[in-house]
Amino acid sequence: MTETSKSNQNITTIVSQLNGRSIVLIGLMGAGKTTIGRRLAKKLKLPFADADTEIEKAAGKTVPEIFEEHGEQYFRDGERRVIERLLSEQPRVLATGGGAYMSEETRKTIADKGISIWLKADFELLMKRVRKRSNRPLLKTDDPEAVMRELIAERYPVYGNSNIMVESKDVPHDQIVIACIETLADHLRQQETARA
Repeated sequence: MTETSKSNQNITTIVSQLNGRSIVLIGLMGAGKTTIGRRLAKKLKLPFADADTEIEKAAGKTVPEIFEEHGEQYFRDGERRVIERLLSEQPRVLATGGGAYMSEETRKTIADKGISIWLKADFELLMKRVRKRSNRPLLKTDDPEAVMRELIAERYPVYGNSNIMVESKDVPHDQIVIACIETLADHLRQQETARA
């Protein structure tokens, strides 16, 4: 079987075995959740949503504006509600913000209604990517590297509760998408076998 036909077979299997669940990408800012998520959704012929974009639509403000005007807790409350709503609708690929999975309530919602994929990236790659954009409220500090190291130390153990982990590396995005599809197909096969 060729790589393409194997990949196509995996895609058909994944969509049928999702049983109405969504695929939820978690990970730190710069891990590639939105970029990988869009491509993964396209491959699986599922709708794509970015939680931060949906929060901005609902609030009529950008994420940095929400942080600045109302604080992080207000943002997290809105984020939790938006993720709950998106996962209660049709199956999709959902990219979440880096802090979303830190909420126990959100983790439970994701576990009930989705399959979580942690895009795990190392410190150097994350910093290389986040330096290209200035819209990261948590990094608006004198020492963004120290903040990123703290976030890794605090969040990676929690991200470890995800269903699947895929290394996000400095390679063409399609390679990461293929890794997501293969790992997801294996995970779903194991779930089916366990149920049988």
